[in-house]
Amino acid sequence: MRKTTFHIDNYIRADDAFHFARKSLAKRFPNAAHDHDFFEVFLIESGQTSHWVNGETQQLEPGHLTFIRPNDVHAFSADRTKGCQIINVMFRVETAKHLTNRYAKTIESAFFDSRAALPEMHMLDPVRFARAINVAQQLQTAHRSLARIEEFLLVLTNRVADAAGGIAQNAPRWFAEACSAAQSQTVFSKGAAGFIAAAGRSHEHVCRTCKAVTGLTPSEYINQVRIEYAAHLLRSDERSIDDVVNDCGFDNSSYFYRLFRRQYGTTPRAYRLENLRDPFQLIDRSDK
Repeated sequence: MRKTTFHIDNYIRADDAFHFARKSLAKRFPNAAHDHDFFEVFLIESGQTSHWVNGETQQLEPGHLTFIRPNDVHAFSADRTKGCQIINVMFRVETAKHLTNRYAKTIESAFFDSRAALPEMHMLDPVRFARAINVAQQLQTAHRSLARIEEFLLVLTNRVADAAGGIAQNAPRWFAEACSAAQSQTVFSKGAAGFIAAAGRSHEHVCRTCKAVTGLTPSEYINQVRIEYAAHLLRSDERSIDDVVNDCGFDNSSYFYRLFRRQYGTTPRAYRLENLRDPFQLIDRSDK
């Protein structure tokens, strides 16, 4: 496939730090693939697409998060029946270098600094997918500042692509694995009891460790996970709010409403109305 180079100055002003696009991909490969003079990260939001990258073809679905480097050569072709909607964020080389140098223990040789032949890709579970959509939506309407893109990338690398959900590196391995397991609906729907069972330690030991590592009790931690998943369902599904409450494992809808307002500052219904409207009003349908 022929190649062309995309330049970030064609997308953003000199004083902007990043470009955000939420768009539908074309249902055919372009005449030429492209590389870049910038980094990008993209998330498949809905549908399916073929992704030709560095001579390989990948089939991507909702939840696939990929970190693209300047020298990666790639192109997309959306599924002819399902189409594909993608969230794409471009950012400058200087930003990537700064973050890699500043947070070398976390980022060096991983994520957008990966040295592998193919760009690093993650398949997000439902909770981490919901978290990725949430932080992307915040970036969509944000000022195009350096602070906002750095914040976004640090959340992606520490609380989204990281299966342990941003758990401190010095946390016991068993606890990090329990936090990873807690991203599964089969675990978080059982509440704190499911989290403690996944940890395989005594109730008291899990409580002490959870408080020391996260600053939260097991109930507070698992409720945070459940509410993030609820937000994902409200934003992407038409099921009733009562069904969302049940799917997240809450027996008391009043308690759910209280937790949701505390975490998102609004009611579930208002959140749904706002986020069902925005994607269609703000979508950028131009080809990247």
